[in-house]
Amino acid sequence: MQENNKKLLLQKRLAAVIKQHRQQLNKSISLISNEIAFPKSMWSDTEKGIKDPQLSTLWKIAEALGVSLSELIKEVEEQNEEDFSLID
Repeated sequence: MQENNKKLLLQKRLAAVIKQHRQQLNKSISLISNEIAFPKSMWSDTEKGIKDPQLSTLWKIAEALGVSLSELIKEVEEQNEEDFSLID
């Protein structure tokens, strides 16, 4: 798999984890983004896997979801194949 495809796959998996946590909180994108003064469009693009968020953005998202950044990353890692790598 090409590096670009793997990066997109990783973004999609992260997006799914973020969306799942938000839905478990029963919060809309509008509500959660307003609560933390985060642009709604940026949250939406992150959940769609369009954005590749910076570490500080991911940290803020994790806090808004009430989970640690490491928990989000671990959940994404668990979805990857054992030999998944961005540097093949």
